[in-house]
Amino acid sequence: MGYDRVQRLRLKRARLVVGLMSGTSADGVAAAVSEITGTGVDAEVRLITYRTYPYHAAVRERLFRLFEDGASGLSEASELNMFVGHLFAAAVNGIIGEAGLDPGEIDLIGSHGQTVWHQPRLKEAAGHLFRSTTQIGEPAVIAARTGLPVVADFRKADIAAGGEGAPLTPYLDYVLHRSPTAHRVLQNIGGIANLTYLPARCGVRDVVAFDTGPGNMIIDAAAGRYAGLSHDVDGAMASSGEPNKALLDELLTHPYYGRKPPKSTGREVFGEQYASEVFSRADAHGLSPVDAVATVTELTVESIARAYECHLPGPVDEVYVSGGGSRNPCLVEGLRRRLRAPIYDYSRLGYPSEAKEALLMALLANEHVMGTPCNLPAATGAGRMVVLGSLTLP
Repeated sequence: MGYDRVQRLRLKRARLVVGLMSGTSADGVAAAVSEITGTGVDAEVRLITYRTYPYHAAVRERLFRLFEDGASGLSEASELNMFVGHLFAAAVNGIIGEAGLDPGEIDLIGSHGQTVWHQPRLKEAAGHLFRSTTQIGEPAVIAARTGLPVVADFRKADIAAGGEGAPLTPYLDYVLHRSPTAHRVLQNIGGIANLTYLPARCGVRDVVAFDTGPGNMIIDAAAGRYAGLSHDVDGAMASSGEPNKALLDELLTHPYYGRKPPKSTGREVFGEQYASEVFSRADAHGLSPVDAVATVTELTVESIARAYECHLPGPVDEVYVSGGGSRNPCLVEGLRRRLRAPIYDYSRLGYPSEAKEALLMALLANEHVMGTPCNLPAATGAGRMVVLGSLTLP
């Protein structure tokens, strides 16, 4: 029965797919309904509607406890896996209704889940070298509560093929945004900042993509510590302060910035423990709250700029900024100051920034049922291109 269903999906001219994503900041479930025609470099993606369904504060609190290694046991991880699956399923049912569609019209769901641990560096045990990643938001729950097939666990096949399982976004960037004339950078600033470099007329092997380091993660932590805010609203705190050069220089010695791509990172490197170390150093330097926020904001700007200077193999004609950081004027103006290229909002390319990662999950689900490999080894370090994800039927 499952094989027949997949075959029917493959034969359709276009597929209606719901994509689901919850990122490093764990703000909520981003959901997008899209119509996808074709596959691979010929795929066309039409966004129908999108929305983010925020997590309740108590859910975020439990997630952030789980993010910290050793802070929660297996029972909590198991419980949250199933519970978050229910939240993702509710987002699917909600977005289908908002699109004015019937569930029977939807073909497929692509769910990234919520990453709670990502270990891209090789570890050794009993003679075996391996990497690991864990996303919660049980696909079986989503399938059962929506009645729709779900493709999930997109990172693991790339890791099994020798990659870091991230970044995944470069595939969407390549399919939708490569240009015959312009050397483009797609710069996302979420909890972690990452970029995709698309040289003009690029082929799949020409794409360069990697995580540059912290995006909003340390800024958000600073806004919470010093002002009880979830984030630095409109960059107001950073704009009121002055970056401390001595502390900034210390922070920029972190070894991650000097590593050559492919590379990826997350809370396992730049999470709560790292933030606490940064704030201890800020206290030692006698920084005021606004100067501390200004300094960590400049850390994001400078680490991104140095990534361009050190790790991109060619010129940059255009930069398109997405993610929560795109709504922080202090961050964006800092990038305008440091980068010698025009900077535009990602929406200029025809898709809202808020929908991008959910659209990616829809596209990856489409590629799974079409049997199209969609990791980019140049970005992840995998030994070969592979089909990503696993299918769960209702």
